[in-house]
Amino acid sequence: MERQVIGTDEARGMAVDDLCRVLSSRRDGLAQSEANDRIQRFGYNELPEKEENAVKKFLRYFWGPIAWMIEAALVISAVIGRWEDFAIILVLLLTNAIVGFWQERQAGNAIAMLKKRLALEARVLRDGRWQEVAARDLVPGDIVRVRNGDIVPADIKLVEGDFLSADESALTGESMPVEKHVSDIAYSGSTVKQGEMTALVAATGDATFFGRTARLAGEAETVSHFQKAVVRIGDYLIVLAIALVTIVFIVSLVRHESILETLQFALVLIVAAIPAAMPAVLSITMAVGATALARKEAIVSRLVAIEEMAGVDVLCTDKTGTITENRLTLAEVVPFGGFEKGDVLFAALLASREEDRDPIDVAIIESKEGQALKEPLRSFTVTGFKPFDPVVKHTEATVRSADGREFRVAKGAPQVILALAGGGENLAEAVDRLSGAFAKKGYRMLGVARSDTPGAWAYAGVLGLHDPPRDDSAATIKTAADMGLDVKMVTGDHTAIAREVAREVNLRTEIATADAFVKESDPRAAEIVEKAAGFAEVFPEHKYRIVSLLQSRGHIVGMTGDGVNDAPALKKADVGIAVAGATDAAKSAAAIVLTKPGSR
Repeated sequence: MERQVIGTDEARGMAVDDLCRVLSSRRDGLAQSEANDRIQRFGYNELPEKEENAVKKFLRYFWGPIAWMIEAALVISAVIGRWEDFAIILVLLLTNAIVGFWQERQAGNAIAMLKKRLALEARVLRDGRWQEVAARDLVPGDIVRVRNGDIVPADIKLVEGDFLSADESALTGESMPVEKHVSDIAYSGSTVKQGEMTALVAATGDATFFGRTARLAGEAETVSHFQKAVVRIGDYLIVLAIALVTIVFIVSLVRHESILETLQFALVLIVAAIPAAMPAVLSITMAVGATALARKEAIVSRLVAIEEMAGVDVLCTDKTGTITENRLTLAEVVPFGGFEKGDVLFAALLASREEDRDPIDVAIIESKEGQALKEPLRSFTVTGFKPFDPVVKHTEATVRSADGREFRVAKGAPQVILALAGGGENLAEAVDRLSGAFAKKGYRMLGVARSDTPGAWAYAGVLGLHDPPRDDSAATIKTAADMGLDVKMVTGDHTAIAREVAREVNLRTEIATADAFVKESDPRAAEIVEKAAGFAEVFPEHKYRIVSLLQSRGHIVGMTGDGVNDAPALKKADVGIAVAGATDAAKSAAAIVLTKPGSR
């Protein structure tokens, strides 16, 4: 396959027309024949999966220092005709291989069942008309259309439409939806939360941001401490056995003893020196542990993770979706002027639409306070609704009460609502002050206004929204700390949000950003990473380096996560744990996959 014409990073900085020219594309789309040709050149829009041969996988269990010595004993038993010994040694060797292979295969099958692979469809402009095609058939240069609820099928450059709100939490760790406009890039795997736009496919398959992250995960090969310990034991025993056998042969030669008797004695020494049953016993023990974990809804895909878990002393945990719920909720209501909290929330509810499934609207409607006002809302009728507009940056509703009175409500960015309502310097100062206070808490601030007469708006108050910690997060972190684990939170979110979440779950609040260590030499960077309680504003390669630096300081590192952005670090960690609801990339990279929500 050819390398794709351009990467996402280059496409981001190019004008739409320039990118069209580079990709030999047109605004009216590609012809089907062109698309077929590009599939042949660049491949399908999917990540190549390496399927290891089952026979090779099985034969791996016969490779290694201890296995070699057992196999040597097997050969000597056959040569001298000790068939009882031959049978016992063979059974032990096969038991180790069969148990290990079976457990690994069972785990692989369970994870495959967990992967709810959607046969994604994409709306594409081909041969001058819009049509539905399989997302895997998209090629660079295609013109596609994405709308509310769609999973973005490739890395695309937005070329037409008002705006798009995309949830990129699985890719970047950002818990808030990101607003996109013409010429912005929307990444493969992100979810459209609002809006509808036409876009140009810039990169597909492993050339996408998602694909590059998956490649990094593939490069993160690591040998466990347990495997290293077994190899060390094996090396020591091999040296001991060879030394003893050498001495036996020298003595036998000097004393002119029978070669057959010498081989028999060598066999006894090898069998005595090598714990032939050890691999089988270890495999069976770990398989029993894996089965016990499976009953607790944790699937083990790499058996050595069972042993590694016992030695973990640093646990790096992703914030969004692991410590927190990855769901916006209403945290605080602050009224202004003569308004009450209930008035502010009532206006915000009327300016929200449940059917749009916008995360902010859902947070307001599904809040405890919002549900309490559900019945009173029935006596009001929304006669007109203006959805969020990226130009005016607020939603607006015209409402009629049961007695026929009409009024308007609006919600949006605090400064936008301030400009709409006015209110003088005192109100502006109050909004600024609250904005700073909410930012320190990691809240997203929303302004609410009401107008009872045409053209006269009053600033009713503000709402604070945040992604709350899971109910069990604080208790789980305390349990981990009591067991001697140093828990470090890692997130792509802003530092203020990370500090507030750390405070809520009783973690230390010394949060470092990627800038604090990314340009430092390894020894200095390792020192910074070791001392920090958590990390904010990090990318996948930073998470990978955090794990790597901690390992370089002698730590056995566990890592939990659920997104594509966590996959490289999950693979690099000594024990990678994908939490419930994790993406396929995270599940594939992890050694343990949790199927029950929460972190306990």
